[in-house]
Amino acid sequence: MEDLSKLSLIDQINGLKSRKFSSMELTEFYLKKIDQEKALNSFISLNENALKEAKKSDEKIAKNKNSSLEGIPIAHKDIFCIKDQITTCGSKMLENFVSPYSSTVYEKLSNSGTVNLGKTNMDEFAMGSSNETSFFGNVLNPIDPERVPGGSSGGSASAVAANLCSFATGTDTGGSIRQPAAFCGITGIKPTYGRVSRWGMIAFASSLDQGGIFAKNALDAALALENIAGFDEKDSTSINTKVPSFLNEAKSKDKEHIVGIPKDIIEDIKDDKVKNNFYESLEILKKSGVKVKEIDLKNIKYSLPVYYVIAPAECSANLSRYDGVRFGHRCDNPKDLEDLYERSRAEGFGEEVKKRILIGTYCLSAGYYDAYYIKAQKIRNLIKQSFVNAFKEVSSIMMPTCANVSFKLNSIQNPVEMYEQDIYTIPANLAGLPAISIPSGKIKKLPLGIQFIGNYLEEGNLFNLSNKFQQNSNFHNE
Repeated sequence: MEDLSKLSLIDQINGLKSRKFSSMELTEFYLKKIDQEKALNSFISLNENALKEAKKSDEKIAKNKNSSLEGIPIAHKDIFCIKDQITTCGSKMLENFVSPYSSTVYEKLSNSGTVNLGKTNMDEFAMGSSNETSFFGNVLNPIDPERVPGGSSGGSASAVAANLCSFATGTDTGGSIRQPAAFCGITGIKPTYGRVSRWGMIAFASSLDQGGIFAKNALDAALALENIAGFDEKDSTSINTKVPSFLNEAKSKDKEHIVGIPKDIIEDIKDDKVKNNFYESLEILKKSGVKVKEIDLKNIKYSLPVYYVIAPAECSANLSRYDGVRFGHRCDNPKDLEDLYERSRAEGFGEEVKKRILIGTYCLSAGYYDAYYIKAQKIRNLIKQSFVNAFKEVSSIMMPTCANVSFKLNSIQNPVEMYEQDIYTIPANLAGLPAISIPSGKIKKLPLGIQFIGNYLEEGNLFNLSNKFQQNSNFHNE
C-alpha cells in the first residue's frame, strides 16, 4: 500500500469517496505511524475510540451519507476540551482533568466526520515558543530531532510535519501556530480574532487567543478552516458573519493582490540568510503576477513590549481560577485554605507559567495599572491603526514568520531572547488580524517560513495568495 500519510487532505477525501482505501485503513496507518514516531513526543494522549469512529465513517461513506471531512484522521491540540476525555493544557495542574463538555472546534470537526486520533503536546497553558515548557516533556522537530518544533502548538506542528495526521488544530496567541509551522516546514493559519469560536478552548490571554489550523498546504488549510469557522452564540467574541468557501477563494484565478512590504522592518532583519530568503520569496510572488508596494508600519516595533504586558496580565486573571478547590491539581493535606491555594498553585504550575502570572499580577497591581496595562492598551490601538492605514493601500502584508530557523533544544536560557522569537508574529494578534505562514525555503536543511497578514475577515485572500506562491514553488513538498 502507498504511504497514505503523504497524500494531501483533498487527495485523502477523494480516495475515501472512491473507496480506494477506507477510513479504518487510513486510521490504522496513522496510529501505527504515531507508535513508530513516539520519540517525537507529539502526542500527550491517543483516542482509544479512534478505530470505532473510523468504522462509523466508513459506514456513512458506504451509504453516501458522509459529511465534508468524513473519515479523515486528525489531531487536536490539548487545549481543546473534549467531553469525558482528559484535557491537560500541557500542565500538571490539569493532569487529571476530565472535561464535562466539548469545545466548539472539536464539535464542528466531529460533525464534519473527522476521526480524532488524539491530543497533541504543547507548551504549558500555551505559554512558550519552543514546546519546552510542557509538563509532559519536550516535543522534537521531525526535521531535526535535536531542535525544537516551535511553540506553543509544537505537538500539532510536529505531528503534521511527520505525517502523523491529515491536519491538526492549534491556537495562536502571539504566533503559536505560525512560528511552529515555519520551524516544521508546513502551513499554519491564524484566522481573524472571533472567526473561530473560543468556547471550550482553555484560555491564556482572552483578547489574543485564536484557534486555527496546521496543514500540508494552503488548499488543505483552507478546507479545514471552513469546517471550524463560524458564529457561536456561546462565545461573546464570536463574529456573526457568513463563512465563505475558503477553498474556492484559494483556487480563484480572479483575485488581484497588492502586497505591502514594511521595508524598515525587513531591513532590520539581523540574519542575512533570512533577509535574502524574504526577497527571494518576493520574486516568486512577482513572477506570479502579484504587485508589491512599500508601506509604513513603524508603530509595530512596539508590539513585543506591549504584548508582554497585556498577555501576562490576562493570563494572571484567567489562571486565578486554578486554586485547588473547584478543579485541577490539589495539594495533599493542606493546613488551611491559604495553604491549599499556595501549595496547589506552586505544585501545579510550571516555572514559565508562574513567571508570567507574576509579571501580569505586577502590571495589574495598584500604582502600576495605569503605567503599564493602560499604556500598553493605548499603544495597541496605535498598532491596530497602523494596519488599518496600510490596508487602505494594499490587500495583504508580507513579513518573515521568524527571525531565524529552529534552534537547538535547551539552547535559549535567556527569557527575553525566547520572547523575541515572536517578534514578527505578535503584531497580527494585537490587531486581531488573520495571518498565515507557509514554507519559503531552507537554510542548511532547516525550514524557513514567510508570513502573509490580511485585512479583517480576509482569510480567503490569504489562502489565494499562499496558493499562488505554492503553485510557483515546491517548498511545501520538500
